[in-house]
Amino acid sequence: MIGTAGPRELTVRGVILGALLTVVFTAANVYLGLRIGLTFATSIPAAVISMAVLRAFSGTTIQENNIVQTIASSAGTLSAIVFVLPGLVMVGWWADFPYWESVAVIAVGGILGVMYSVPLRRALVTGSDLPYPEGVAAAEVLKVGAGVGGEEENRKGLAAVTAGGLLAALYPLLAKMKFAVEEVGGVFKMGTGGSMLFGGLSLALVGVGHLVGIAVGLAMLTGIVISFGVLMPQFTAGGPPAGTDLADFVSSVFREKIRFVGAGTIGVAAIWTLLRVIGPIVRGIASALAANKARKGAGFESLAITERDIPIGIVGATIVLSMIPIALLLADFAVGGPVAGALGMTLVASVVYVLVAGVIIASVCGYMAGLIGASNSPISGVGILAALGISLLLLGLFGQGGSEADTKALVAFALFVTAIVFGVATISNDNLQDLKTGQLVGATPWRQQVALVLGVLFGALVIPPILDLLNSTFGFQGAPGAGEKPLSAPQAALISAIAQGVLGGSLDWDLVGLGAAIGAGVIAVDEVLKRSGKSLPPLAVGMGMYLPTQVTMLVIVGAVLGHLYNRWAARQKAPDLAERMGVLTATGLIVGDSLFNIAYAAIVAATDNPDALALADGFAASLPVGVALFAGILGYAYWRMRRDGQPA
Repeated sequence: MIGTAGPRELTVRGVILGALLTVVFTAANVYLGLRIGLTFATSIPAAVISMAVLRAFSGTTIQENNIVQTIASSAGTLSAIVFVLPGLVMVGWWADFPYWESVAVIAVGGILGVMYSVPLRRALVTGSDLPYPEGVAAAEVLKVGAGVGGEEENRKGLAAVTAGGLLAALYPLLAKMKFAVEEVGGVFKMGTGGSMLFGGLSLALVGVGHLVGIAVGLAMLTGIVISFGVLMPQFTAGGPPAGTDLADFVSSVFREKIRFVGAGTIGVAAIWTLLRVIGPIVRGIASALAANKARKGAGFESLAITERDIPIGIVGATIVLSMIPIALLLADFAVGGPVAGALGMTLVASVVYVLVAGVIIASVCGYMAGLIGASNSPISGVGILAALGISLLLLGLFGQGGSEADTKALVAFALFVTAIVFGVATISNDNLQDLKTGQLVGATPWRQQVALVLGVLFGALVIPPILDLLNSTFGFQGAPGAGEKPLSAPQAALISAIAQGVLGGSLDWDLVGLGAAIGAGVIAVDEVLKRSGKSLPPLAVGMGMYLPTQVTMLVIVGAVLGHLYNRWAARQKAPDLAERMGVLTATGLIVGDSLFNIAYAAIVAATDNPDALALADGFAASLPVGVALFAGILGYAYWRMRRDGQPA
């Protein structure tokens, strides 16, 4: 076993299994991210698979299974780099993905994300009451698999996770077979304009809502009302232009206007969040320094296992030394463009930007993941802000009015810098989730942080060839030489448009400013509500504005159902058991959906056919049948919760 005394944890077999799972999960997430603009958290399915595989070996511990899910989760979440990197192909700067250059930019950003997360663990995990829904869910899965708790509770818990997983996988299977719909809702007229409301029929989203709680759910509902009940009718007033369908018009307004307003709200909320967590972050760094002093004075073994982070001196040195390969990467990328003419000044400014923006983004993304979960955190909104920041910096250095070739080169440079910062964002968005799981299962932080670095390296090696394969097979929408059925890569297209808008002078700043004003108003309301013990989390409001309702509506439903269930649980003879059964069933809903997504992505990639499972294409009753099935499955899941939540 690698490391010092303690439970079997960071083992060779665990690292190998984590590396193998990395290939599967990363491939699935890269494909889904480019096809539909969504990725899923891989920690829970990784934990499930790890327990199933390692059970065949002797001496397996809950901490060892936790390391496997940490590696796979770190690599899986790093695949969100596809929200930025394909932009370099879409703007015509790259024809493909140069392997070692792509590996380097992904790896260095990811490792920075791990290092920034080390002091944040004390600030946002051990010293915070954030819910961390996926981190808690993964811990519950690991505990059930390890047999933690009484025999009856473990039996019920394992049954709850299993039943939730099967129920969550059943509905998307029927939907992919075309017997049921995947979403409900539509576009409708509102005044002289229109709006839209959809709900993705995903039991995993309900499970996430159950875990994040009612305050986040209501805040997201507020964001939906602002975007789709107030702003959308105003932006679409007068109806669509001649020859344009209302549905297409409303969808384009959401992409081109509403999301920019939402990005402005997220930006202000993110800055406010940073100001709120500066104190805990400083205390976390001070605590890490104190732990480092204690390690030197009395030895590392004097610290409790759960307090042994990577020493803060190593963390600081790694961050500083990482700036060297970043500068070299940027200098190499700048060859042949306008940046080469002012290389020294631009490199210093860009490296400082990565250093400072990394701290801010790691803090904000960690907070957002703790609030609503890594899967539903609007990480692409952070990418927008990162692209906006570096684009403004380059605009200040080079101004506007250059040739088309120079502007294209500056846009590409901005996207390359954004890719590095985005690596920090994706990893910090997931790492604290994993560290929360580790806290709950008694893991050693430094071992888990080493596992996170390993996951980053595995993911960085795997992602570029997958991107190249998909680029050569399908291409990206709007990119030169794209195939007949190109991948939409929606976030990469949007972030590229931001950089082009700033550096080309076409960005509508009024939309971003409106979002910022809304964010300031929500912050004021939240501060007033806190005086009476209530809350309206501003970031969650921004998420409701920015994310499509296909993602948010069922999270809100889950938050309401979870709130009602927890009120019922509090009145029972064994309230802790009742609440735990709710958490475990919700966890199962997330597990089942995640595992099905992996299997489905593999089938689609193998067959090059998104409808590979379709058996009843054109089934007329798919809408009513789907709604009835979904409601029935959901009702049964909550009936099981209440049944299992009562002691025998």
